[in-house]
Amino acid sequence: MLRAHARLISSALLTIDVLGSALVFVAAVSIPQLAQPGASKSGLSLLVPALVTSLAWPLILEQLDLYQSQRRRKVEQVMLRLVLASFGSTILVAAAVALSRSPVAWSFPVAVGAAQFLLLAGVRVAGMVAIRAFRARGHNTRFVLIVGSGTRARHVLQVLQRHREWGLRVVGFLDDGDEAHDPRIPSDRIRKLVDLPNILKERVIDEVIVACPRSMLGNIGPVVSTCASAGVPMTLLSDLFGDYLPPPRVTRFGSLAALSFAPVHHSRSLLVVKRVVDVVGSAALLLLSAPFIAAAALAIRLDTPGPIFFRQIRCGQYGRPFTMFKLRTMTADAEAHQAELLADNEMEGPVFKMRNDPRVTRVGRVLRRLSLDELPQFWNVLRGDMSIVGPRPPLPHEVAEYATFDRRRLSMRPGITCLWQVGGRNNVDFDGWVKLDLEYIDTWSLVNDFRIMVRTVPAMFRGTGM
Repeated sequence: MLRAHARLISSALLTIDVLGSALVFVAAVSIPQLAQPGASKSGLSLLVPALVTSLAWPLILEQLDLYQSQRRRKVEQVMLRLVLASFGSTILVAAAVALSRSPVAWSFPVAVGAAQFLLLAGVRVAGMVAIRAFRARGHNTRFVLIVGSGTRARHVLQVLQRHREWGLRVVGFLDDGDEAHDPRIPSDRIRKLVDLPNILKERVIDEVIVACPRSMLGNIGPVVSTCASAGVPMTLLSDLFGDYLPPPRVTRFGSLAALSFAPVHHSRSLLVVKRVVDVVGSAALLLLSAPFIAAAALAIRLDTPGPIFFRQIRCGQYGRPFTMFKLRTMTADAEAHQAELLADNEMEGPVFKMRNDPRVTRVGRVLRRLSLDELPQFWNVLRGDMSIVGPRPPLPHEVAEYATFDRRRLSMRPGITCLWQVGGRNNVDFDGWVKLDLEYIDTWSLVNDFRIMVRTVPAMFRGTGM
């Protein structure tokens, strides 16, 4: 019954999106500022844009899985997908208008895209919020069975209890014994693995969540086959193999389905957008910062002998070496004297950090405090060595000392600013640094990049950023 309701809701949303998009197009054509006089009567020239407007939005939403259940997805995640859909629809409508030479203003596609977002995205988000409030009161409930009765199973139970708006109710636990492995789980709610077929006959089960320890994996084969035979969805939590495992993606290995645990599963199209932002942003910022770089170069030249720019080999994506550029803030022979200061290193792990480094020059302290020494790195961004936002590029000798799981921070293009930079870099140890980088990689989005860039500006003036 619940699945029938889900299909009904998806069909209703699709109908609303198609009809709403068509109404938006008709309304836009009727506005004099957006269309030439008599445009509404130009049937052939407006036919293609009308079809694109009516179908682009729902087709993009389908590709973004927004006609599937959003029960456990965050509202802000849905909003981000709706923003992307609006951008995509606007671009397609603009292309259709240009190709068909429709008698409309250049702002027509933008107005249509904005109206689609305000109307259709507003309806969708409002409906999503209302349904979640409805579920939080105990309606539209789905019943969940958890495989396991230990710490991981208890964690799943706590998550579901915190998110009552998901409308998921745990009806019991399956294990290979009669007693719960976690004392906080009532033993009277434990059933044996072999009881699953009878449980499915006794009551409705909408989902089985596998949250057992690795030691039980060899015993859950019958659970998998029973769920598949009965058509009951089964969810396997990927932290089964450790906390540092990246999120999996379903792929193919020949004729077999496979789970790929690649370090990043980001949309290629969104990464292209990230690169476009890097190129445009770094070019603009290099032009804007040219006077500051010139003033800093003059100050460096007058302060101490040596080159203006500091070149250093760093490790980029997947450990590939590249030459990183900075304004020189230390004495010309600083690297030769680092070994003498190792006893004063204030960071644990394969990183050297020292607040009052005697090698830093007077001008260098000012440049570092305002992060002006990092400005030449926009040239690295323009070249493709780095990104504006990303994990900071390490030195080769630091990477040589990395533990295996530390190397995953190299799986994205390094950046000028990152979570560690804006979060108070001097107050975070190496393990915390790696954790922040992995958090950035696993949760990457264009929105998060924008948030980090916004936070970087005040961090620079506090002397804690970049």
